[in-house]
Amino acid sequence: MIVLNDLLWDGVYKIYQDDKLFKFSLDSILVSKFVTINKSCKNILDIGTGNAPIPMLLRRRCNSHIVGIEKQTEPYNLGLKSIEYNQLNDIELINLDVKEWYKSCLPNTFDTIVTNPPYFKENSMKSLSKNKCEARSEVSLTTEDIIIISKKILKDNGNLAIVNRPERLVDILSLLRKYKLEPKELKLVQPNCDKLFDRGYITFDLNGKIRCSSLLDSVDRKLLGIDTNMHLRKIDKMHNQYLLYHQENCFIG
Repeated sequence: MIVLNDLLWDGVYKIYQDDKLFKFSLDSILVSKFVTINKSCKNILDIGTGNAPIPMLLRRRCNSHIVGIEKQTEPYNLGLKSIEYNQLNDIELINLDVKEWYKSCLPNTFDTIVTNPPYFKENSMKSLSKNKCEARSEVSLTTEDIIIISKKILKDNGNLAIVNRPERLVDILSLLRKYKLEPKELKLVQPNCDKLFDRGYITFDLNGKIRCSSLLDSVDRKLLGIDTNMHLRKIDKMHNQYLLYHQENCFIG
C-alpha cells in the first residue's frame, strides 16, 4: 500500500512510500546531515536513491544541482511522485543502472557523492522480496562498485559520504585506500537514544533536558549510556509541539 509520510518530523516535505518496498530509514537522515557541502558545490549525486529521501533532505541544505539515480523502477516512480508533490522539480532523478550510466559521464563531474548503499553481502537476504533484497544486499551493486564509480566521476578534492554498518568499516577503508580515495572523517553513531525515545523510555522537556522512564533504573541507564544530565543542544519553537505530544502520548513515566 502506498502512503504519504512526513520526511521529517516538521512536515515541511512529504515522501511517498510503499509497504512492499524498502522504506527510507534514519541512515538517510544521518548521511544527509553528515556529508560536507561547500559553498562552491554545484553538482551532487545520490547513488541508489530509492524513493529519493536523500535528495530532498539535501535540498534543505543547499541549492546545488542534485541528481539521484535508482535502478529499480518502483521506488524511482515513488521518488518522482514525492519530488512533484513537494514542488522540487529542480531535483533530477534517473532510472538506470549506475554501473552502466556512469560510463557515459565525464570525469570530474560531481563535487559531492552520497550513498546509503546495500549493507549486506550478496545472497545474505534470500528470504526478502527481490526489491528489498537488492536494496539491502550487494546483489547488483557492491561497495566496491560505488567506490570505483566515485573515483571516476568525483572531482578532485570532492567529497564522498557513505553510511554503513560498523562491521563493514574495515572493508570500506581498505577499498577507499585501494582506489586512492583518502578517508578524512569518520562518525560512529549508536542509536540507543533514538530507540529509547521511539519506544517511550526517554523524552525531553521544553528546555531540552532528558527525562527517563521509571522503568529504567540506574543499572539500565549505565548499560545504555544514558546520563540524566544529557540535553538537546538546540530547541526551536517548532519542536515544542512534537515534544509535548511525545510527553503526553508516548513517554512511559
